[in-house]
Amino acid sequence: MSAKVLEKKQLSENVFKMVLDAPKIAKKRKAGQFVVIRIHEEGERIPLTIADADSERGTVTIIYQVVGKSTMHLADLNAGDEVLDLVGPLGKPTHIEKVGTIACIGGGVGIAPMYPITQAMKNVGNHIVTIIGARTKDLIFMEDEMRVVSDEMIVTTDDGSYGFHGFVSQALEDKYLMPGKKIDMVVAIGPVPMMRAVCDTTKKYSVPTVVSLNSIMVDATGMCGACRVSVGGKTKFVCVDGPEFDGHQVNFKELIDRQRIYLNDEKECYDNYCSCRLGKGGR
Repeated sequence: MSAKVLEKKQLSENVFKMVLDAPKIAKKRKAGQFVVIRIHEEGERIPLTIADADSERGTVTIIYQVVGKSTMHLADLNAGDEVLDLVGPLGKPTHIEKVGTIACIGGGVGIAPMYPITQAMKNVGNHIVTIIGARTKDLIFMEDEMRVVSDEMIVTTDDGSYGFHGFVSQALEDKYLMPGKKIDMVVAIGPVPMMRAVCDTTKKYSVPTVVSLNSIMVDATGMCGACRVSVGGKTKFVCVDGPEFDGHQVNFKELIDRQRIYLNDEKECYDNYCSCRLGKGGR
């Protein structure tokens, strides 16, 4: 079904927030699920995690980073425009239960899908330690929202321009694992290298860790097999078996290799679209 863009806002460099009119999805969605967007008839299907939803207003919020032609085209839309297709909610929702102290870790644009998970984990009585990070201060977003749903919070930057100087995995180990504080569970979402670093760290301390994977996806119904990943030596489809998996069982090297398959094609499409926009006065 089509969906109208109600709001659009730029949060940081190349990161945008968009609120869409989608009452059916807003009513059914749960933390950890995603939608697939197709902007126009010839457009590709883009999987984007739901950052928030309002069942009363009938809205779904997505936060995305411009990394290629389709996300740049999406960023060109404004309030009042429509996307041709909005499908969801898809994927298995996060398993929400009270386990004790949970470290919710979001890196880069992964902060957005971490928000509803953190909120849901907090609502069932967990003690929430939130760690969010980015390369630099200007790329941090949703800090205020995350603080509201957290009991403790650390902000990290790779360059030390704000908060803890270092990676989210370093902050987790230095502040919560090495001192002997008890962390019962970790949930991590962000770039694949970040999630792998978190998993390498938590594995040393035998802390259960869940990650949300962002493999290449096409139909999002389990038929095409494009999103397959290896988890515990078995093939899984991110779209229907995930997107969340036991991080200690994920073959991250294979995932990174598969994500690079179409890099040259993506760059070519992106460059061509940029050229077309310049030829149309910035559009």
